[in-house]
Amino acid sequence: MRRRTSPPPSPLPQRDGVDPVRVRLPAGDTWPTVRDHLVARLAVGAQVIDTMLDEGRIVDAEGRPVSRDTAYVPGMFVWFHRELPHEEHVPFPIDIVYRDEHVVVADKPHFLATTPRGSHVTETALARLRRQLEIPTLGAAHRLDRLTAGLVLFTVRPEERGAYQTLFSARKVTKEYEAVAPYDPALDLPRTVRSRILKERGILAAREIAGEPNAVTRVELLEHRAGRARYRLLPRTGQTHQLRVHMSALGVPILGDPLYPVVCDPVAADDFRRPLQLLARVLEFTDPITGREHRFVSPRVLRAWTSYDEWAA
Repeated sequence: MRRRTSPPPSPLPQRDGVDPVRVRLPAGDTWPTVRDHLVARLAVGAQVIDTMLDEGRIVDAEGRPVSRDTAYVPGMFVWFHRELPHEEHVPFPIDIVYRDEHVVVADKPHFLATTPRGSHVTETALARLRRQLEIPTLGAAHRLDRLTAGLVLFTVRPEERGAYQTLFSARKVTKEYEAVAPYDPALDLPRTVRSRILKERGILAAREIAGEPNAVTRVELLEHRAGRARYRLLPRTGQTHQLRVHMSALGVPILGDPLYPVVCDPVAADDFRRPLQLLARVLEFTDPITGREHRFVSPRVLRAWTSYDEWAA
């Protein structure tokens, strides 16, 4: 069996807490030059590629600039920094709940993506924490939706990241969420919701379909008043938007949800007035490196419960 080799380390430093883009030239292709391949592969256009090449912004594994006539070598790696889009600053801090030489546990605010993706790059928890803590090797062990607030586990050492990610894939992490949603006295709780959830690429909302369940959530009522309730949500699986889908299916969609039960008009990028009332409250696990038992609890409060009129105004 052919052994897969790891890519060489990046010759370019991070920029604003964001890693450079790494491109591996496919072994099966026979382009005359690296430039020809990049023009065909990247959707930015020949003029942009040529400008980047002329300015020395695309480099090889040794950090040497790639020119327009650099020959295509199958398996070769090149790196460059993409042009960062304008991003609206998310005006809420990230709180550090715990930090040691292996992990950082952060309390992420609403509206902040966990890792760079799409139009959210520097305004992400990972990029911010790399800058704030001056740990360029920091990586995310899992993700929270951009609209969800709460606890996220980050790893300090790249060689240990897989061990922590395995905790989540093997379901060895206890996660507890809190949500504020309408109160329905006819809804029999606690209960365990099981369904099959499908999230299709390019479609904002996930949906439930027939078939073997792939999403399991225990829903408990904590307290209620004035037509609203606090719920404890205990996911046994990790499907995209699982908690939001299940609460909507029960007839009590989470307050502030722009997708469930119906997709609303897009909210302006600088509108932070009415966050989704969903919080990753508890994170509990046994550290795979140190063996320590960890239990972290977010002190955040959901405003639709403590000050509904202010949140809804």
